[in-house]
Amino acid sequence: MADSTQGRDGDSAPPDIKTIIDTASPFPPIRRIGMFRPLVWLRLGWSDFRGSGGSSFFYGACFAAMGLLLNLVLHNAPEYVSALSCGFLLVGPLLALGLYDISRRIENVRSGLLGSVFSMRGRWSNIGVLALVLAVVLMVWARASLVIFALFYNKGMPTMHGFLEQLFSLDHLEFVLVYACIGFVFASIVFAISWVSIPLMLDRDTDAITAMIISCVSLFINVPASIVWALLIVASVVIGFLTWNVGFLVLMPVIGHATWHAYKDVVGSGIDRR
Repeated sequence: MADSTQGRDGDSAPPDIKTIIDTASPFPPIRRIGMFRPLVWLRLGWSDFRGSGGSSFFYGACFAAMGLLLNLVLHNAPEYVSALSCGFLLVGPLLALGLYDISRRIENVRSGLLGSVFSMRGRWSNIGVLALVLAVVLMVWARASLVIFALFYNKGMPTMHGFLEQLFSLDHLEFVLVYACIGFVFASIVFAISWVSIPLMLDRDTDAITAMIISCVSLFINVPASIVWALLIVASVVIGFLTWNVGFLVLMPVIGHATWHAYKDVVGSGIDRR
C-alpha cells in the first residue's frame, strides 16, 4: 500500500493542517511577550529607519510639517492647536501605514518610497473602515477638547503668548487634570484598537472589525508590555513637541517601524531579529 503521506502521483505530503490554519485563519495565535520587549522594537525600528534609504525620513518630514503648519495657521488659537495636535496623534497609527510597509519590505529585501505609497492597493476597503472609526474619534475628541477649555480654563480662552506657563500654573490645575483624564480615555481607546490592527490588515488583508478585536485581545494578554510601549510613544511625542516638532523627523518613523515589529512579535509570523 502506498504511503498515505504521499499524493496520488508520489508527490510529497501537503502542508500540515496547523500551518494552513495559522496562515489563513482570521484569528491568528497571539503570543505573550516580556514586559520590556518594546525596547527591542525601538532598536529594530531604528535599524529599519537607517536601512530605509531616506524613505522613512520623508514620512518623518510629513509629521513634522503637519505639526508646524498647525502652529503657524492657528497661532492665535492655542485651544485649536491643542485639540488638533492631540487629535492628529490619535490618527497617527493610520498615517504611519507607509512606514509599516517599508519595514515589511526590508524584511523581504525590498524597499522604496513609491512601493510603500502604492502597497495598500486592494486593502483600502478594510483600512478605510478603521480610518472612519479613527476619524469619528478625532471629531469627538476635538469637540470635547473645546468644551473642556470653555468649562475649565477659568480665565477665558488662552492666548498663545506664555500659553504653557499659563496652562501649568496652579490656577489651571483643575483644567489640566480634566484635560489629561479625558485625553487618556480617548488615547486608550485608539491605542487598544490600533496598536497591531493596521499592520495586521496590511500583512494579512484582515477585515477591520476582526483586526480591532485581535488588537484589543493582544493588549489584554500583554498588559505590562503594552503599558511600556504606550509610555515610550508618549515620551517620544513629548520630546517631539518640546523640540518644536523637529524631533518628529526621526522619532515618528522609528515608532512607526517599531510598531511593525510589535505586530510581528505579538500576532505576526514571529520573525526574531535580535
